Amino acid sequence: MTDTDALDHVTQIDQVIVVTEAALAKVLEIRNEEDDPTGLALRVSITGSQGVDYVYDLAFLELDAAPDDDIRWEIGDLSLLVPSDDREKLAGSTLDLPNNPTQGGLVVRNPNRPNPLGDMGTLELTGELPERVGQLIAERINPALASHGGYATLIGVEGSTAYVTMGGGCQGCSMSAATLTEGIRSAILEAIPEILDVIDATDHSAGENPFYT
Repeated sequence: MTDTDALDHVTQIDQVIVVTEAALAKVLEIRNEEDDPTGLALRVSITGSQGVDYVYDLAFLELDAAPDDDIRWEIGDLSLLVPSDDREKLAGSTLDLPNNPTQGGLVVRNPNRPNPLGDMGTLELTGELPERVGQLIAERINPALASHGGYATLIGVEGSTAYVTMGGGCQGCSMSAATLTEGIRSAILEAIPEILDVIDATDHSAGENPFYT
């Protein structure tokens, strides 16, 4: 089987990830140390998330072993693969060397962020605007926050802005700002288009472990 035949079963599209010249040179240097470098592709996948960042796995994979639905493209002499499920999450990313030259390895600079609260699912919301926001918080957001010992409360809605406070493990937590911005805010804005902004009205200095910025 030729390399071309082996790749007939993967989807070929425009590049999902930009690779800088420095990163390309580093990847090729590492790949060329393998027994059959021309038969290998660099596969970039998302294995999970940590806070507001994705966790990645970069590994060389034999081209004829690529999953049928992988996305594949070439940059120079390098073939790259991305799982189809990760395509949107990695769109617009750049593979680069770290800013600190002593750090080593490669970094993925990704403009996309995971929701730290996980998948909110779908929910049919009814009633006036404040009622719909309250339903979303009670039935989707708070169950997700409960695993962290926290909860959110809707203070009110003024115009297109919702005011929310955070309690329990979220009050005074150093991750609370990120949780609100990336999690609660994203969930509310996505589910309720009439809401254009979400403001954290929590007095975080009153928490058991206050976080000062």
